[in-house]
Amino acid sequence: MQSVDINKKIWLSSPHMGDMEQVYVKEAFDTNWVAPIGPNITAFEKAIAHSLEENVHVAALSSGTAALHLGLQLLGVKRGDLVICQSFTFSASANPIMYLGATPVFVDSEKDTWNLSPDLLNSAIADSIKNGKKPKAIIAVHLYGMPYKIKEVRAIADKFGIPILEDSAEALGSSYMEKRCGTFGDIGILSFNGNKIITTSGGGALVSKNPDYINKAVFLATQARDEAPHYQHSHVGYNYRMSNILAGIGRGQMLVLEDRVMARRRNYEIYRKELDDVTGIEFLSEPSGFYSNRWLSCVLTPSFTIREKIRLALLEENIESRPLWKPLHLQPVFENFPKFINGTSEDLFSRGLCLPSGSNLTQYDLNCVIEKIKTMF
Repeated sequence: MQSVDINKKIWLSSPHMGDMEQVYVKEAFDTNWVAPIGPNITAFEKAIAHSLEENVHVAALSSGTAALHLGLQLLGVKRGDLVICQSFTFSASANPIMYLGATPVFVDSEKDTWNLSPDLLNSAIADSIKNGKKPKAIIAVHLYGMPYKIKEVRAIADKFGIPILEDSAEALGSSYMEKRCGTFGDIGILSFNGNKIITTSGGGALVSKNPDYINKAVFLATQARDEAPHYQHSHVGYNYRMSNILAGIGRGQMLVLEDRVMARRRNYEIYRKELDDVTGIEFLSEPSGFYSNRWLSCVLTPSFTIREKIRLALLEENIESRPLWKPLHLQPVFENFPKFINGTSEDLFSRGLCLPSGSNLTQYDLNCVIEKIKTMF
Protein backbone atom coordinates (compact mmCIF):
# COMPACT_ATOMS: atom_id res chain seq x y z
CA MET A 1 0.00 0.00 0.00
CA GLN A 2 1.14 3.53 -0.76
CA SER A 3 2.24 5.27 2.46
CA VAL A 4 0.44 8.41 3.57
CA ASP A 5 2.37 11.47 4.67
CA ILE A 6 0.88 11.88 8.15
CA ASN A 7 1.99 15.51 8.25
CA LYS A 8 -0.16 16.36 5.25
CA LYS A 9 -3.92 16.42 5.58
CA ILE A 10 -6.00 15.43 2.59
CA TRP A 11 -8.99 17.76 2.80
CA LEU A 12 -12.54 17.03 1.69
CA SER A 13 -12.79 20.15 -0.47
CA SER A 14 -10.28 22.93 0.05
CA PRO A 15 -10.08 26.30 -1.74
CA HIS A 16 -8.11 26.29 -4.99
CA MET A 17 -6.71 29.65 -6.04
CA GLY A 18 -5.54 30.57 -9.54
CA ASP A 19 -3.22 33.25 -10.88
CA MET A 20 -5.50 36.29 -11.18
CA GLU A 21 -7.28 36.55 -7.83
CA GLN A 22 -4.51 38.60 -6.21
CA VAL A 23 -4.33 40.88 -9.25
CA TYR A 24 -7.98 41.90 -8.90
CA VAL A 25 -7.76 42.19 -5.11
CA LYS A 26 -4.65 44.37 -5.42
CA GLU A 27 -6.49 46.49 -7.95
CA ALA A 28 -9.21 47.08 -5.36
CA PHE A 29 -6.63 48.21 -2.81
CA ASP A 30 -4.70 50.33 -5.28
CA THR A 31 -7.84 52.19 -6.35
CA ASN A 32 -9.24 52.29 -2.78
CA TRP A 33 -12.39 50.40 -3.80
CA VAL A 34 -12.59 48.59 -0.44
CA ALA A 35 -16.23 49.26 0.47
CA PRO A 36 -19.03 46.94 -0.69
CA ILE A 37 -19.27 48.64 -4.06
CA GLY A 38 -16.92 48.94 -7.02
CA PRO A 39 -15.80 47.62 -10.42
CA ASN A 40 -14.98 44.10 -9.21
CA ILE A 41 -18.61 43.61 -8.16
CA THR A 42 -19.90 44.65 -11.58
CA ALA A 43 -17.34 42.52 -13.43
CA PHE A 44 -17.95 39.49 -11.21
CA GLU A 45 -21.70 39.66 -11.72
CA LYS A 46 -21.22 39.95 -15.48
CA ALA A 47 -18.87 36.95 -15.46
CA ILE A 48 -21.42 34.85 -13.58
CA ALA A 49 -24.22 35.89 -15.94
CA HIS A 50 -22.05 35.11 -18.97
CA SER A 51 -21.23 31.67 -17.58
CA LEU A 52 -24.87 30.85 -16.88
CA GLU A 53 -26.05 32.18 -20.28
CA GLU A 54 -29.86 32.20 -20.63
CA ASN A 55 -29.98 36.03 -20.38
CA VAL A 56 -29.94 36.13 -16.57
CA HIS A 57 -29.21 38.97 -14.15
CA VAL A 58 -27.05 38.55 -11.03
CA ALA A 59 -26.64 40.19 -7.63
CA ALA A 60 -23.45 39.28 -5.72
CA LEU A 61 -24.17 38.85 -2.01
CA SER A 62 -22.42 38.01 1.24
CA SER A 63 -23.49 34.34 1.24
CA GLY A 64 -25.71 31.74 -0.37
CA THR A 65 -27.85 31.84 2.78
CA ALA A 66 -28.39 35.58 2.30
CA ALA A 67 -29.45 34.87 -1.29
CA LEU A 68 -31.98 32.27 -0.09
CA HIS A 69 -33.34 34.71 2.49
CA LEU A 70 -33.79 37.48 -0.06
CA GLY A 71 -35.13 35.03 -2.64
CA LEU A 72 -37.91 33.89 -0.33
CA GLN A 73 -38.75 37.48 0.53
CA LEU A 74 -38.88 38.45 -3.15
CA LEU A 75 -41.30 35.56 -3.74
CA GLY A 76 -43.59 37.02 -1.10
CA VAL A 77 -43.03 34.54 1.71
CA LYS A 78 -44.30 35.92 5.03
CA ARG A 79 -44.94 34.78 8.58
CA GLY A 80 -47.32 31.84 8.69
CA ASP A 81 -46.78 30.77 5.05
CA LEU A 82 -45.80 27.25 4.03
CA VAL A 83 -42.62 26.62 2.04
CA ILE A 84 -41.80 23.23 0.50
CA CYS A 85 -38.16 22.33 1.10
CA GLN A 86 -36.07 19.36 0.05
CA SER A 87 -35.16 17.46 3.22
CA PHE A 88 -31.89 15.95 1.98
CA THR A 89 -29.71 19.07 2.03
CA PHE A 90 -27.67 21.38 4.25
CA SER A 91 -29.59 23.32 6.91
CA ALA A 92 -28.96 26.65 5.14
CA SER A 93 -31.59 25.64 2.57
CA ALA A 94 -34.27 25.78 5.27
CA ASN A 95 -32.98 28.27 7.84
CA PRO A 96 -34.19 31.34 5.88
CA ILE A 97 -37.73 29.93 5.97
CA MET A 98 -37.51 30.27 9.74
CA TYR A 99 -36.02 33.77 9.51
CA LEU A 100 -39.27 34.89 7.89
CA GLY A 101 -41.52 33.11 10.39
CA ALA A 102 -42.80 30.70 7.74
CA THR A 103 -43.22 26.93 8.14
CA PRO A 104 -41.03 24.44 6.23
CA VAL A 105 -42.67 21.34 4.77
CA PHE A 106 -39.98 18.75 4.15
CA VAL A 107 -40.08 16.46 1.14
CA ASP A 108 -37.91 13.38 0.69
CA SER A 109 -35.75 12.38 -2.27
CA GLU A 110 -35.95 10.01 -5.21
CA LYS A 111 -33.15 7.52 -5.89
CA ASP A 112 -32.11 8.61 -9.41
CA THR A 113 -30.57 11.95 -8.40
CA TRP A 114 -30.98 11.96 -4.56
CA ASN A 115 -33.03 15.14 -4.97
CA LEU A 116 -36.63 16.25 -4.48
CA SER A 117 -39.13 13.46 -5.24
CA PRO A 118 -41.72 14.71 -7.75
CA ASP A 119 -44.28 12.21 -6.46
CA LEU A 120 -43.91 13.31 -2.86
CA LEU A 121 -43.79 16.97 -3.92
CA ASN A 122 -47.16 16.58 -5.60
CA SER A 123 -48.56 14.88 -2.50
CA ALA A 124 -47.19 17.54 -0.15
CA ILE A 125 -48.73 20.37 -2.15
CA ALA A 126 -52.07 18.63 -2.61
CA ASP A 127 -52.25 17.82 1.10
CA SER A 128 -51.41 21.39 2.09
CA ILE A 129 -54.10 22.77 -0.21
CA LYS A 130 -56.59 20.23 1.15
CA ASN A 131 -55.86 21.57 4.63
CA GLY A 132 -56.55 25.13 3.51
CA LYS A 133 -53.16 26.61 2.71
CA LYS A 134 -51.25 26.51 -0.58
CA PRO A 135 -47.44 26.61 -0.20
CA LYS A 136 -45.90 29.94 -1.15
CA ALA A 137 -42.67 28.57 -2.68
CA ILE A 138 -40.67 25.41 -3.43
CA ILE A 139 -36.97 25.16 -2.55
CA ALA A 140 -35.40 22.55 -4.84
CA VAL A 141 -31.73 21.65 -4.44
CA HIS A 142 -29.12 20.31 -6.87
CA LEU A 143 -27.43 18.10 -4.29
CA TYR A 144 -23.66 17.57 -4.61
CA GLY A 145 -23.89 19.17 -8.05
CA MET A 146 -26.42 16.68 -9.47
CA PRO A 147 -29.41 18.46 -11.03
CA TYR A 148 -32.83 17.64 -9.62
CA LYS A 149 -35.56 16.37 -11.96
CA ILE A 150 -36.18 19.82 -13.38
CA LYS A 151 -38.84 18.94 -15.96
CA GLU A 152 -41.00 17.02 -13.49
CA VAL A 153 -40.62 19.51 -10.64
CA ARG A 154 -41.38 22.47 -12.90
CA ALA A 155 -44.51 20.74 -14.25
CA ILE A 156 -45.83 20.28 -10.71
CA ALA A 157 -44.94 23.83 -9.69
CA ASP A 158 -46.73 25.22 -12.74
CA LYS A 159 -49.77 23.00 -12.17
CA PHE A 160 -50.27 24.50 -8.73
CA GLY A 161 -48.96 27.98 -9.56
CA ILE A 162 -46.08 27.92 -7.06
CA PRO A 163 -42.70 29.58 -7.78
CA ILE A 164 -39.40 27.68 -7.47
CA LEU A 165 -36.39 28.93 -5.53
CA GLU A 166 -33.57 26.95 -7.14
CA ASP A 167 -30.80 26.17 -4.66
CA SER A 168 -27.71 25.85 -6.86
CA ALA A 169 -25.25 26.42 -4.01
CA GLU A 170 -23.47 23.18 -4.94
CA ALA A 171 -24.15 23.22 -8.68
CA LEU A 172 -22.25 26.02 -10.40
CA GLY A 173 -21.05 24.45 -13.67
CA SER A 174 -23.69 21.72 -13.67
CA SER A 175 -26.33 21.56 -16.40
CA TYR A 176 -29.59 19.93 -17.41
CA MET A 177 -30.34 19.33 -21.08
CA GLU A 178 -27.34 21.56 -21.90
CA LYS A 179 -28.70 24.51 -19.89
CA ARG A 180 -26.85 25.68 -16.78
CA CYS A 181 -28.18 25.06 -13.31
CA GLY A 182 -29.13 28.26 -11.55
CA THR A 183 -31.33 29.37 -14.46
CA PHE A 184 -34.36 27.07 -14.06
CA GLY A 185 -36.07 28.54 -11.03
CA ASP A 186 -38.07 31.74 -10.78
CA ILE A 187 -35.06 32.73 -8.68
CA GLY A 188 -31.77 30.84 -8.35
CA ILE A 189 -29.01 31.09 -5.77
CA LEU A 190 -25.29 30.29 -5.80
CA SER A 191 -22.71 29.86 -3.05
CA PHE A 192 -19.03 30.78 -3.10
CA ASN A 193 -18.19 29.39 0.32
CA GLY A 194 -14.62 28.20 0.83
CA ASN A 195 -15.43 24.58 -0.03
CA LYS A 196 -17.38 25.21 -3.23
CA ILE A 197 -16.34 24.78 -6.89
CA ILE A 198 -15.07 28.36 -6.84
CA THR A 199 -14.85 30.58 -3.79
CA THR A 200 -14.79 34.21 -2.76
CA SER A 201 -13.82 33.16 0.77
CA GLY A 202 -17.44 33.70 1.74
CA GLY A 203 -20.13 34.84 -0.64
CA GLY A 204 -23.12 34.00 -2.78
CA ALA A 205 -25.34 35.32 -5.54
CA LEU A 206 -28.97 35.68 -6.46
CA VAL A 207 -29.86 34.93 -10.09
CA SER A 208 -33.01 35.62 -12.10
CA LYS A 209 -34.21 36.34 -15.60
CA ASN A 210 -36.43 38.99 -14.01
CA PRO A 211 -34.39 42.21 -13.57
CA ASP A 212 -36.94 43.54 -11.07
CA TYR A 213 -36.00 40.75 -8.66
CA ILE A 214 -32.31 41.64 -8.95
CA ASN A 215 -32.89 45.36 -8.48
CA LYS A 216 -35.03 44.70 -5.42
CA ALA A 217 -32.43 42.27 -4.05
CA VAL A 218 -29.64 44.84 -4.33
CA PHE A 219 -31.88 47.44 -2.69
CA LEU A 220 -32.67 45.17 0.26
CA ALA A 221 -29.07 43.94 0.51
CA THR A 222 -27.77 47.51 0.95
CA GLN A 223 -29.96 48.39 3.95
CA ALA A 224 -32.96 49.38 1.79
CA ARG A 225 -31.88 52.99 1.58
CA ASP A 226 -34.43 55.22 -0.14
CA GLU A 227 -33.48 57.83 -2.73
CA ALA A 228 -32.72 60.85 -0.55
CA PRO A 229 -29.74 63.07 0.33
CA HIS A 230 -30.00 61.78 3.89
CA TYR A 231 -30.39 58.22 5.18
CA GLN A 232 -34.06 57.35 4.85
CA HIS A 233 -35.63 53.89 5.03
CA SER A 234 -39.16 52.78 4.19
CA HIS A 235 -38.33 49.06 4.31
CA VAL A 236 -36.30 46.79 6.56
CA GLY A 237 -32.99 46.12 4.82
CA TYR A 238 -29.95 43.92 5.29
CA ASN A 239 -26.19 44.17 5.07
CA TYR A 240 -25.97 41.40 2.47
CA ARG A 241 -23.94 42.91 -0.39
CA MET A 242 -20.63 41.31 -1.34
CA SER A 243 -17.54 43.50 -0.90
CA ASN A 244 -15.51 44.71 -3.86
CA ILE A 245 -12.44 42.91 -2.45
CA LEU A 246 -14.13 39.51 -2.28
CA ALA A 247 -15.62 40.08 -5.73
CA GLY A 248 -12.02 40.46 -6.95
CA ILE A 249 -11.32 36.92 -5.75
CA GLY A 250 -14.46 35.82 -7.57
CA ARG A 251 -13.35 37.44 -10.84
CA GLY A 252 -10.15 35.43 -10.76
CA GLN A 253 -11.98 32.24 -9.83
CA MET A 254 -14.46 32.59 -12.69
CA LEU A 255 -11.55 32.43 -15.13
CA VAL A 256 -10.80 28.87 -14.02
CA LEU A 257 -14.35 27.61 -13.37
CA GLU A 258 -14.41 25.11 -16.22
CA ASP A 259 -10.99 23.76 -15.21
CA ARG A 260 -12.24 23.27 -11.65
CA VAL A 261 -15.33 21.42 -12.86
CA MET A 262 -13.27 19.13 -15.07
CA ALA A 263 -10.86 18.40 -12.21
CA ARG A 264 -13.68 17.38 -9.89
CA ARG A 265 -15.31 15.26 -12.55
CA ARG A 266 -11.95 13.61 -13.13
CA ASN A 267 -11.70 12.82 -9.42
CA TYR A 268 -15.09 11.11 -9.58
CA GLU A 269 -14.13 9.07 -12.64
CA ILE A 270 -10.91 7.91 -10.96
CA TYR A 271 -12.78 6.85 -7.84
CA ARG A 272 -15.39 5.06 -9.91
CA LYS A 273 -12.83 3.24 -12.04
CA GLU A 274 -10.74 2.13 -9.09
CA LEU A 275 -13.56 1.27 -6.66
CA ASP A 276 -16.30 0.07 -8.99
CA ASP A 277 -15.32 -3.57 -8.55
CA VAL A 278 -15.22 -3.32 -4.74
CA THR A 279 -18.19 -5.31 -3.49
CA GLY A 280 -20.75 -3.10 -1.77
CA ILE A 281 -19.50 0.29 -3.02
CA GLU A 282 -22.06 2.17 -5.15
CA PHE A 283 -21.88 5.43 -7.11
CA LEU A 284 -24.57 7.87 -8.30
CA SER A 285 -24.66 7.90 -12.10
CA GLU A 286 -25.83 10.81 -14.26
CA PRO A 287 -29.25 10.23 -15.87
CA SER A 288 -29.45 11.03 -19.57
CA GLY A 289 -29.26 14.80 -20.14
CA PHE A 290 -27.89 15.48 -16.63
CA TYR A 291 -24.39 16.91 -16.17
CA SER A 292 -23.02 17.16 -12.64
CA ASN A 293 -20.03 19.24 -11.64
CA ARG A 294 -19.33 16.43 -9.13
CA TRP A 295 -18.74 19.01 -6.41
CA LEU A 296 -18.28 16.12 -4.02
CA SER A 297 -17.63 12.52 -5.03
CA CYS A 298 -19.95 10.36 -2.95
CA VAL A 299 -20.20 6.61 -2.42
CA LEU A 300 -22.77 4.37 -0.82
CA THR A 301 -21.51 1.57 1.41
CA PRO A 302 -23.36 -1.60 2.44
CA SER A 303 -24.24 -0.34 5.93
CA PHE A 304 -23.82 2.38 8.54
CA THR A 305 -21.25 0.23 10.33
CA ILE A 306 -19.06 -0.13 7.26
CA ARG A 307 -19.43 3.55 6.40
CA GLU A 308 -18.14 4.49 9.82
CA LYS A 309 -15.27 2.01 9.62
CA ILE A 310 -14.16 3.59 6.35
CA ARG A 311 -14.57 7.15 7.64
CA LEU A 312 -12.61 6.46 10.81
CA ALA A 313 -9.91 4.54 8.95
CA LEU A 314 -9.44 7.50 6.60
CA LEU A 315 -9.39 9.87 9.56
CA GLU A 316 -6.56 7.86 11.13
CA GLU A 317 -4.56 8.57 7.97
CA ASN A 318 -5.32 12.31 8.20
CA ILE A 319 -7.83 12.04 5.33
CA GLU A 320 -11.03 14.04 5.71
CA SER A 321 -14.31 12.49 4.61
CA ARG A 322 -17.89 13.22 5.65
CA PRO A 323 -21.23 11.41 5.89
CA LEU A 324 -23.87 12.54 3.42
CA TRP A 325 -26.16 15.31 4.68
CA LYS A 326 -28.35 14.36 7.62
CA PRO A 327 -31.92 14.91 6.38
CA LEU A 328 -33.50 18.05 7.76
CA HIS A 329 -36.58 16.22 9.00
CA LEU A 330 -34.23 14.34 11.38
CA GLN A 331 -32.54 17.49 12.67
CA PRO A 332 -33.63 18.45 16.20
CA VAL A 333 -34.44 22.01 15.15
CA PHE A 334 -36.79 20.83 12.36
CA GLU A 335 -38.11 17.47 13.58
CA ASN A 336 -41.59 18.71 14.50
CA PHE A 337 -42.43 20.28 11.15
CA PRO A 338 -44.59 18.66 8.42
CA LYS A 339 -42.79 16.05 6.32
CA PHE A 340 -43.48 13.70 3.44
CA ILE A 341 -40.97 10.89 3.74
CA ASN A 342 -40.26 7.67 1.84
CA GLY A 343 -37.05 6.60 3.61
CA THR A 344 -34.67 7.42 0.75
CA SER A 345 -32.74 10.22 2.43
CA GLU A 346 -32.48 8.33 5.72
CA ASP A 347 -30.95 5.36 3.93
CA LEU A 348 -28.54 7.59 1.99
CA PHE A 349 -27.45 9.33 5.18
CA SER A 350 -26.92 6.02 6.93
CA ARG A 351 -24.75 4.47 4.20
CA GLY A 352 -23.28 7.40 2.26
CA LEU A 353 -19.85 8.99 2.47
CA CYS A 354 -18.33 12.04 0.75
CA LEU A 355 -14.73 11.40 -0.33
CA PRO A 356 -12.00 14.03 -0.80
CA SER A 357 -13.02 15.91 -3.94
CA GLY A 358 -11.06 19.15 -4.26
CA SER A 359 -9.85 20.28 -7.66
CA ASN A 360 -6.34 20.60 -6.19
CA LEU A 361 -6.03 16.94 -5.19
CA THR A 362 -3.01 15.15 -6.64
CA GLN A 363 -2.93 11.64 -8.03
CA TYR A 364 -0.96 10.69 -4.93
CA ASP A 365 -3.81 12.02 -2.74
CA LEU A 366 -6.40 10.05 -4.68
CA ASN A 367 -4.30 6.89 -4.53
CA CYS A 368 -4.03 7.21 -0.74
CA VAL A 369 -7.82 7.40 -0.41
CA ILE A 370 -8.47 4.57 -2.86
CA GLU A 371 -5.92 2.18 -1.39
CA LYS A 372 -7.11 2.77 2.16
CA ILE A 373 -10.70 1.98 1.16
CA LYS A 374 -9.62 -1.14 -0.71
CA THR A 375 -7.86 -2.44 2.39
CA MET A 376 -11.21 -2.25 4.23
CA PHE A 377 -12.69 -4.82 1.84
